[in-house]
Amino acid sequence: MNSIASRRKITAFADDRGLVSHAGGLLLLQTLRVTGLDKAMSQGLERWRPGRAIHDPAKIVTDLALTLALGGDCLADIAMLRSQPELFGPVASDPTVSRLIDRLAADEARALKAIRAARATARERAWHLAGARAPGADGQPVIVDLDATIVISHSDKQQAAPWKKSYGFHPMTAFTDHQGDGGGEPLTLLLRPGNAGSNTAADHIETTRLALAQLPKHRRRNVLVRTDSGGGTHEFLAWLTRPGRWLKYSIGFTITDDIAAAILKLPATAWTPAYDAERQVRPGAWVAELTGLLELTGWPKGMRVIVRKERPHPGAQLRFTDLDGHRFTCFVTGTPGGQLADLELRHRRRARAEDRIRTAKDTGLRNLPLHDFAQNQIWLEIVALACELTAWMQLIALHGTDASRYEPKRLRLRLFAVAGRLIRGGRRIRLRIPVHWPWARQIITALTRLHALAAPT
Repeated sequence: MNSIASRRKITAFADDRGLVSHAGGLLLLQTLRVTGLDKAMSQGLERWRPGRAIHDPAKIVTDLALTLALGGDCLADIAMLRSQPELFGPVASDPTVSRLIDRLAADEARALKAIRAARATARERAWHLAGARAPGADGQPVIVDLDATIVISHSDKQQAAPWKKSYGFHPMTAFTDHQGDGGGEPLTLLLRPGNAGSNTAADHIETTRLALAQLPKHRRRNVLVRTDSGGGTHEFLAWLTRPGRWLKYSIGFTITDDIAAAILKLPATAWTPAYDAERQVRPGAWVAELTGLLELTGWPKGMRVIVRKERPHPGAQLRFTDLDGHRFTCFVTGTPGGQLADLELRHRRRARAEDRIRTAKDTGLRNLPLHDFAQNQIWLEIVALACELTAWMQLIALHGTDASRYEPKRLRLRLFAVAGRLIRGGRRIRLRIPVHWPWARQIITALTRLHALAAPT
């Protein structure tokens, strides 16, 4: 009762004297600067800047990316930045933003090429700044995970179509996995109609091709491509293993009648214990190799077929491909050595792609707000930029802290949403944030790290 009775009546009024919300967005602004994404984007999008235009197209696109990273989900949410020019600079009006999206969509192929080239340039810089924490820096393969997802949309959107019990779009995605550091970053977000197939080889090839182009050149010869069984097609595996590509693969595989028959032929001694996520023996799960029991003519040379069986958890329903009360899954790989349990664990971690998709949907992918298909593909590039800025900020500035693993919702609550006050003096602008904010020290430490890094010339 005392705490309720002691509450004071608080009167609210508007005051803009140095006050800023989402002050933690400065972390993203500084990441934009040190990775050189602002300059790379400005050079790439110069052709779409009309004469006498006040706003740089690159600034508009990156402002939209900042908006999504801070929690927006449509073009109009850029008003959040526009209201705070002291922190985010001059921001274009809604009509100017819409006109730019229209111009980019009208020249879609060139616009996508320019934006993707800028992203690749900034990624190389970000990974250089990350040093030993960057994907592939430890000599292990850069892991590229492919997966498709459903984005629900209204029927009036161009090329929206039914899929199973939903309606909308069916984009194909590719993410690089940060593995031990958690998280990851998008390499490709390829928009497709809602009725696009899950196992369309041409889409898998195009998505992988675009993903490889996003990697620094010195990382492209040590890449592991992982997909679910949608990628287990002759055409896609033949493309991956073509001489000169230097790609490794771990691909889910459909359990056919031949594979089911081979499983039944396996002796009990062929099964070895499987590992859990911590690389410890997992009770009730085993792995075995089927390669020598199958006719693999027409498949890539050196392809191995590995199967996992486990006791399903209580209440789970068995599928018709499951045998003897066990659940079976299968994948193929070209890796010649290694323990079966390690190879199976490596493949099972492909499920992290679902986490990356979920965080992308929290950063603008859940809603495709525009009508035309080309406009929504431009929107997906902006979503990718927003996800990348967040991932690079964590990789460069938040390493060694719990915040390096935060997903977008937690980042917004704890770091980005903090209020602040801008103080001018001595020809400098300082940002003050509440000293009692629980995560103030993490914010200050991250900003200090970013300020210590020089932007590329």
